[in-house]
Amino acid sequence: MTDSFISVETKNGTATLTLNRAPLNVLNIAALSQLESTLAKLSRDENIRLLILRAAGKMFSAGVDIADHTPDKVREMIPLFDRTCRALANFPCPTLAVVHGHALGGGCELVLCCDLAVMTESVKIGQPEIQLAAFAPIAAMRLPLMIGYRAAADLLLTGRTLTADEALKIGLVNTVVPVDQLEQWVQEKTTQLSNLSRTALKLTKRALQSGFGVWDTSASELETLYLDDLMKTEDAHEGLAAFMEKRTAVWKHK
Repeated sequence: MTDSFISVETKNGTATLTLNRAPLNVLNIAALSQLESTLAKLSRDENIRLLILRAAGKMFSAGVDIADHTPDKVREMIPLFDRTCRALANFPCPTLAVVHGHALGGGCELVLCCDLAVMTESVKIGQPEIQLAAFAPIAAMRLPLMIGYRAAADLLLTGRTLTADEALKIGLVNTVVPVDQLEQWVQEKTTQLSNLSRTALKLTKRALQSGFGVWDTSASELETLYLDDLMKTEDAHEGLAAFMEKRTAVWKHK
C-alpha cells in the first residue's frame, strides 16, 4: 500500500510502515489521519508478528506541523495525535522504531510509543516544545515511566536534545549502531522476533503494558491541560508566531 504520506510493506509476518514526507517528515493533520487509519488496519492483520516504524528522507520526523497548532486547528490536531500515539503504543504485536535521522517533538513521541528502538550514531532526539512555550503531552505521560522522573524533567523542562549515546545511556533507545550497520541490525532483530510465536509475543506485550501502565485517563487529562490551559496563554501564541515568523520570541510570562 502506498499513498501520499505513508507507505506500508508487509513481508513474512513483518509490516514496515514508513513516514513518507521527506525530507523532514513533518506530521500534519492529513498525515496523522493516514497514520491512524493505517495502524488500525494493520492491527487487524492476524499474520503480522512485528511492526517496524521508519521514515524516508534525512530525518525520522521533525514533529507535528506547527501550522496545525493554530486555534482553528489545534482542537482537531491534539486529539488526533493522541489517538495515533495510542494506536501505536497499543499495537497488538511488538513495534520497532528505526531512527536513522533526528526525531524531535512529535517524532520523538512516536519513538516513545514503540516497544523497541534503534538509532544511528549521529542522530539526536528530544522534546523542544518548551522553547515555544508549549509541552509534549504524550512525552509527559510516557517519559517518566520509561527513563525516570529526573531524566524526564530535564528533557521536558529544558527542551534540550540528546545525542544517540545519551539516549542509550538513559534507556530511551535499546541500541545505537553505525549508519552502515543499521539495516543488518534491523534484519537480525526482525529474524529473531519473526521466529517466535505470535500468540506468545502478543501476550507478553500485554503483560509488559500492564507493568508499564495502560493508556489511561491521564492522557485525556493532559489533552485538556494542553487545549484548555496552555493554548489560552499569551506565551503559547507568541511561541508559535515567533517560530513561523523565524524570530526570537518575546515572553510576557502569562
